[in-house]
Amino acid sequence: MNTLNNKVALITGGTKGIGFGTAQALMAQGIHVAITSRSTADAEAAAKALKNACVTDAKALGIMADVRDLESQQDAVKQVVDAFGQLDIVIANAGLGHFGNIEDITSKQWHEVIDTNLTGVFNSIKASVAALKKTKGYFITISSLAGTNFFAGGSAYNASKFGVTGFTQAVMLDLRQYDIKVSTIMPGSVATHFNGNDPSDKDAWKIQIEDIGELVVDLIKMNPRTLPSKIEVRPTLPPSK
Repeated sequence: MNTLNNKVALITGGTKGIGFGTAQALMAQGIHVAITSRSTADAEAAAKALKNACVTDAKALGIMADVRDLESQQDAVKQVVDAFGQLDIVIANAGLGHFGNIEDITSKQWHEVIDTNLTGVFNSIKASVAALKKTKGYFITISSLAGTNFFAGGSAYNASKFGVTGFTQAVMLDLRQYDIKVSTIMPGSVATHFNGNDPSDKDAWKIQIEDIGELVVDLIKMNPRTLPSKIEVRPTLPPSK
């Protein structure tokens, strides 16, 4: 018996990359998935692609929402509950990056990174915690190895991901009393379009989006008594020359 069948997940930034790969993995387990994007057209197109490729009866819903706005996230959660009757899993995945020397990073770029990557995670849990209490659900954030490893040119991105890592661990302690599991996944190099990359054969050494999806499924399937609260994941091989 598949215990994940008919559970419901909400993935922010789910139209491509890690979010899309995770949606595919969850739907393969029979989990209904709602994905968000700031573009209605992108959200609906990705949801259609997910459904067309799915081999189970899982449904996909595309929602226009902006993680930077709490009311927008609250509306997204309401749409999910109205459509499926419950919310079991939230994956705070939406993110972006601006990189450069601190002398060159603008105030606008700083706020775009912090407001999306960090405040967006705050808004996602604030909007969904009441629904997750009802299902004793799971809240998963997508941080990064940049959330513990700083690098030149990474001031804004490092700050956002260090924040996500610490925030998630504190929220884990806050919510465990309600039997809500909270974990953060910290990937290294992933073959996505992040920061203008164009995935190709040259990225074969990197983590693939389906690998993160598989990891999320493994977390959800973990025995209820056990919580891997912080997971670092990196490519097996070093960067190819």
